[in-house]
Amino acid sequence: MTTSSKLVVLLGPTGVGKTELSYSIADYLSSPIISADSRQLYREISVGTAAPTSEQLAKYTHYFINTLELDDYYSAAKYEADALQLMRQLFSTHKALLLTGGSMMYIDAVCEGIDDIPTVDEETRSMMLERYKEEGLERLVQELRLLDPEYYEIVDRKNPKRVIHALEICYMTGKTYTSFRTRTFSPRPFEHLKIGLTRPREELYNRINERVTQMVENGLVEEARAIWERYRKQGIPRPNSLNTVGYKELFAYFEGGCTFNEAVERIRQDTRRYARKQMTWFRRDEDILWFHPNQKAEIFQAIDDFLQR
Repeated sequence: MTTSSKLVVLLGPTGVGKTELSYSIADYLSSPIISADSRQLYREISVGTAAPTSEQLAKYTHYFINTLELDDYYSAAKYEADALQLMRQLFSTHKALLLTGGSMMYIDAVCEGIDDIPTVDEETRSMMLERYKEEGLERLVQELRLLDPEYYEIVDRKNPKRVIHALEICYMTGKTYTSFRTRTFSPRPFEHLKIGLTRPREELYNRINERVTQMVENGLVEEARAIWERYRKQGIPRPNSLNTVGYKELFAYFEGGCTFNEAVERIRQDTRRYARKQMTWFRRDEDILWFHPNQKAEIFQAIDDFLQR
């Protein structure tokens, strides 16, 4: 990579219309597509994550799609290392590359770098998952308050993933999780342009609702049931990769916690909620240039200006 290397980042909330535009931009840049989607990495959940179809995968070179098993551990830090290594190789033959997705931390990891937090070993991870299962979230939250009171004050205490991960770091390193959150950014040997896609709220929500209906018609229920049956028969906890909108709601339906119609409506609600979360995160980034997906002329003009500077 050199300082003349250019990275175009296409981002936005789920359902906004990134996929169609990404192929036009990939053609324009003569670039492969580097995915920044933390769930499309996993095999077996392609319907619920709106992963590229077999036809799209055959037509365009994609990276970070269908590369992991459901039980594989992955993180934003690992993605940062893997993506930068890949880009070093691709920039040797491409002046410009396209990165696209909606996973906020993955995009930040590539563009600015993230905190150098140690990878949790399997023994510690298994221990904490067992404790969560036996003792519950509230007990772990109170333990975090004692071990890392500073992080306790800012963490989402209803999010078991965040609480458990902080405790994993505390136990594995003997240091607070806060001590690793330096928020220092690493310079990158490439320039980047962030193109953000947005729609009026009602328009986006209608697209999300229709998208969920389409996923159900495309086999989401069957996909989720096959996975649910396998883990139920094995009698082992489901991995974090399945703590994903579209699957956790259907798992509740399979287990008798709600009706099918209620599960589908929850998927719509949770997807809309996730889209709001994405937009809240993205709006703090003043570098993003925002466009409606229909503003293709303006988007490509912004890309042209970026490539020529």
